[in-house]
Amino acid sequence: MRRTASLVLLALAVFFTALSPLLRWYAFPRLVKIPANQYQDMVLEAKDATLLDYGTMKPRTVSKVTIVQTLKGNVEASEKIERTAGRDVVVWDGLSYVVGPDGKMVSEIPERYIFDAHTQEPVHADGEHVDGDPVRREGIEFKWPFLTEKRDYTYFDAQARVSAPIHYKGTRTFRGLEVYYFEQTIPWTKVPMPKKLPVKGITPESVAKTGTTRWYTTKRMFWVDPTTGGPVNGQEIHKEELRGGTLLGGREKVTAFAGHVKMREDYIASTVELVSSQRQLLLLMTRYLPLGFPALGAGLLALALVLEARGRRPAQQSRDDRPGARTREPAAAHTDPVRPDPA
Repeated sequence: MRRTASLVLLALAVFFTALSPLLRWYAFPRLVKIPANQYQDMVLEAKDATLLDYGTMKPRTVSKVTIVQTLKGNVEASEKIERTAGRDVVVWDGLSYVVGPDGKMVSEIPERYIFDAHTQEPVHADGEHVDGDPVRREGIEFKWPFLTEKRDYTYFDAQARVSAPIHYKGTRTFRGLEVYYFEQTIPWTKVPMPKKLPVKGITPESVAKTGTTRWYTTKRMFWVDPTTGGPVNGQEIHKEELRGGTLLGGREKVTAFAGHVKMREDYIASTVELVSSQRQLLLLMTRYLPLGFPALGAGLLALALVLEARGRRPAQQSRDDRPGARTREPAAAHTDPVRPDPA
């Protein structure tokens, strides 16, 4: 009975020891992915910002500018792309909607972001766009990969339609979480006018005819949970200008927007809570179980050896206790009496 138990424990020890690398290096990359139907929204604010009044074409200081960002998973589009891509794909239909302090629309820019559900690498397919303009992304956008590394990444800037390095700047603590801090600076770059503007009659085509162009620069900052790859906080020091042309009435340039854009406090709190819960599930697959299974295997192996040793000891004792098994006294040596030599 003990021998059977020790063999079972030995088999379990081998199983759990072998399962450790399989869980981390085989199961995790294949099972963990972004769901295709995910929906999320985010509200950011720039307080005491500068905003262009398109009616007078003069900048003014306003109490607050609000940016509402939504990302909606398009399941139908992702399934269609998966049939030809041969891998799990997520399609996010995004919208960046900017409103002034009076609640009126300043601009809205839609985009479609297509990426690999496991690695977050971009997947190029029909429909990939920013504000209706076809784009070909390189690098990440919105989310870092699972198990983010301490290195620079390539990040896509939707305003400039370019990909540029976003630099790892160190490890920090944010709301009790250990996070990686990243920064990206986009220098002054000529960018397209939004296709939907707040003043009726003013369109990108009409602005182009005046010779006026739109320019943009930003310093982008992210605090990223390295396990999930989810940003728990994001900020931008954002500036836009209109330059040249007859629309400005002889002025060289006019500030269209300038402000320090930050996530609203309630969205920071909810994001930290969500990321913290998801983080534990991923750590279970990448750290706790892969490290715990070898220890469990070693414990089971030790227990199997103990049972095997105890099983052998009674068997040896029973053989020693059999009749006739004890050591007998050696018999006295028989010697013939010494006979005297005949004379």
